[in-house]
Amino acid sequence: MSMQDSLGGIWLHDVAWLRFTRTFRDESEGYEVCGRFSLAYENWGEMLSYFAVSNRLFERPPRYNLAPGQEIAAIVAGRGERRVGLLRWGLVPSWAQHPNALYQAINARAETLLEKPTFRQLLVRKRCVILADGFYEWQQRPLKKQKQPYRIVTDRPFFGFAGLYDTWLSPDGERLHTCTIITTAANDCVAPIHRRMPVILQESAEDVWLDPAVTETELLRAQLQPFPAERMHAYPVSPMVGNVRNDSPDCLREAAVHD
Repeated sequence: MSMQDSLGGIWLHDVAWLRFTRTFRDESEGYEVCGRFSLAYENWGEMLSYFAVSNRLFERPPRYNLAPGQEIAAIVAGRGERRVGLLRWGLVPSWAQHPNALYQAINARAETLLEKPTFRQLLVRKRCVILADGFYEWQQRPLKKQKQPYRIVTDRPFFGFAGLYDTWLSPDGERLHTCTIITTAANDCVAPIHRRMPVILQESAEDVWLDPAVTETELLRAQLQPFPAERMHAYPVSPMVGNVRNDSPDCLREAAVHD
């Protein structure tokens, strides 16, 4: 089953998987990525009302272990309205000759967005908010072979990552809509686990980020701050989250730190 949802000249396709190469890279830290999150919150009416989207009948089943290459819920704005739909996680720029692994960036570093022409243009023209209710990071522990996964949440039942999106057009006219999550330096909550974290937009930044009339790059970059550490909580979870096939409530449950 598929759904199409149009907004401002783009189409957001609800497709479970797309048949392209699935090797991804992080534009911010080589291959050290912020690459898993959850959206298990089920009150879509509340979420979409909060973000004031026009197509409020949109709904998706809970996801406990979202990974690069999958379709993720995002909000974009244009033509006087906000709409929610699905973008594939792993940015393929519109200028790419082929949607292969060379271009698929799952993260973009907030500190250097203006240094990269592709990201600089998207920062001005194609911003999105990616819906989430928590994310995962892996802690490298001294003298331990296996990293310890943690789930990090906020004091909000749901929130939005700052994202950028683009549309790639194939030679036969098929559109591929993809996105990347912007990362920043870890705050005091996340730093003991990982040196980077996704940008969680604070309430005061959400309207600025989704306003197409805002094009001042320094104002936009000012919204990309680490979320306040005192409003976050991290707890250990099972190593099962390391396997993308595991997508159940067990991924969210607190677990003992493994040896």
